[in-house]
Amino acid sequence: MAQHEQMDMNLNVENQGTTAGPQATAGDILIYEMPGFEAVGLKWEGTFAGAQAGEIRDLQNELKARLSEIPKLTQPETLLGLSSHVVREGFLHYAAVEVPEGAVVPGDMVRIRVPALTCAKFEHKKGQSIGLSYSNLYAWIEKQGYRAAEGEFKHIELYPMAQDAHDPHPEFTILIPIA
Repeated sequence: MAQHEQMDMNLNVENQGTTAGPQATAGDILIYEMPGFEAVGLKWEGTFAGAQAGEIRDLQNELKARLSEIPKLTQPETLLGLSSHVVREGFLHYAAVEVPEGAVVPGDMVRIRVPALTCAKFEHKKGQSIGLSYSNLYAWIEKQGYRAAEGEFKHIELYPMAQDAHDPHPEFTILIPIA
């Protein structure tokens, strides 16, 4: 994504009493002002069980295999995961890439417009528990007096494009829109 302003809040988050390895801590969580952008990608709608079984990772691989169909990528090193909890017992997810405004949308792909958002941001590292990273991030949001924002996107994940989508211990950035 284009130039973004970041403000390190240097606030504390409690460990949540776990010993499952390194987790989100005070210096790890930032307030991030994300400008709006357009993306092009593939849409998936399914259950949490389907996501856990690897369906979203398969979608990411399909998009990577089809990147040559997208004429211009704004951030070719970043794969976006855009999630919205809008279906019963599941959610809608897009595997996408940022593109210039008005870019051509290939065949069965979709255009996604992401508005400017204020987000809590955490860099999830290899070896960390994904579930605990999210739990700690949501706890930090609440502790700081924020709440998850009402809007289309419940969370956004930024993956290194070169990373194996089926890596059991991925590294990625978590963005939770807040209000």
